[in-house]
Amino acid sequence: MTISAICNREVITVRSDATVLHAATLMRQYHVGDVVVIEDRKGKSVPVGIVTDRDIVIELVATELDCKVITTGDIMANNLAVIKEGAGIFDAIQLMTAKGVRRLPVVDDGGGLLGIITLDDLLLILSKELGSLSKLVSREQKNEVSKRP
Repeated sequence: MTISAICNREVITVRSDATVLHAATLMRQYHVGDVVVIEDRKGKSVPVGIVTDRDIVIELVATELDCKVITTGDIMANNLAVIKEGAGIFDAIQLMTAKGVRRLPVVDDGGGLLGIITLDDLLLILSKELGSLSKLVSREQKNEVSKRP
């Protein structure tokens, strides 16, 4: 299964000149923990950074900075890790682990934003699949008992 098939296509985005207050308002409005910072390149929205609710707390709230003045570009993570749409689930897990991130914007071959995949998304999918596997073990045992009493 590819990341493209499971990623969330409704990504909340902002430009780097948006205030952190605006980003936080969007996070609350859409019940998400991040916004992807984008810029236009050749007609595509390309992810250039990400701002999380944790970034806001650590960078602004804890230091008492004004969220009406500071922009998302000021606090975004610049070393953004992204994943291509054709990558697999385990590729995403390996990349998240290597980079120490919980969220990966999903991009097409040209770098355009298509969606986002999160640790939570992956945990839900994997737990569902593990549940299916555990049912298989139980069913296999029942089949054996019925065939070989």
